[in-house]
Amino acid sequence: MTEAAPLLTEETPDGILIATLNRPDRLNALDMATMDLLTEAVIRFRDTPELKVMLIRGTGRYFCSGADLKGGQRKISPTGQTASGIRENHRLNLNGMQQLWDEMEHIEKPFVVAHHATCVGGGLEMSLSCDFRLAAKSASYAFPEGLFGVVPASGGVSRLTRLCGPHWARWLIMANKPASADMALTMGLVHQVFPDETFEDEVMDFCRHLAKQNAEQMGAAKVAIDLCAELGRDSARHVERMANSSLMLNPAYLEGMRAYMSKLGTKKG
Repeated sequence: MTEAAPLLTEETPDGILIATLNRPDRLNALDMATMDLLTEAVIRFRDTPELKVMLIRGTGRYFCSGADLKGGQRKISPTGQTASGIRENHRLNLNGMQQLWDEMEHIEKPFVVAHHATCVGGGLEMSLSCDFRLAAKSASYAFPEGLFGVVPASGGVSRLTRLCGPHWARWLIMANKPASADMALTMGLVHQVFPDETFEDEVMDFCRHLAKQNAEQMGAAKVAIDLCAELGRDSARHVERMANSSLMLNPAYLEGMRAYMSKLGTKKG
């Protein structure tokens, strides 16, 4: 019998690439094989114009239990047991986590992650790099790194603080306290919580909605939002205008506005 792949992918007719973490016996821990397949899927999504949305989901009792501590790691850079070596290990090794999370954040297409159950550690760090986070009622969140006397260092501290603010970052990281799905919604960690019974349908409805949106607008909006989060008020206004200066030359926008104005004129008549 052929062993099932640790990550399954499928494409829907409406342009959604679904990547499913498929190691339920290991609580969907991220090992080298899973990371390699996830990287391939992200690159495929990035480079295929017909793919509009990427959905990441899981199977089993956990969405993801984080990095597979028993699965080893592929090192692309030798690092010693020094402070600088550990920093380089975080940046370059760890099965490419930091590089992949950064790439997902930079790709001008929407990533959706669907938490049907517990999401912790590296799985939560991955989720923080996605554009939309949806939770089932039974989902929960934690950063267990504090149990070992360290902090989540593949974007966990930086992205969580940027997303939810230092107030809630202290709760999950300093206090090492978990959060339920409803609490995560209050934090701003997830966008919406759905009943377990309808979760899968709700997630697919949301992804289909995203797939219908204007791709140029979403790409420009993703870049503009990230820039505006870092800039002061005046500079952020410049970003808005720069984004629209290209979008308003898009033939699809011009045609859509002509059709809309024509429709308005007909109604007035």
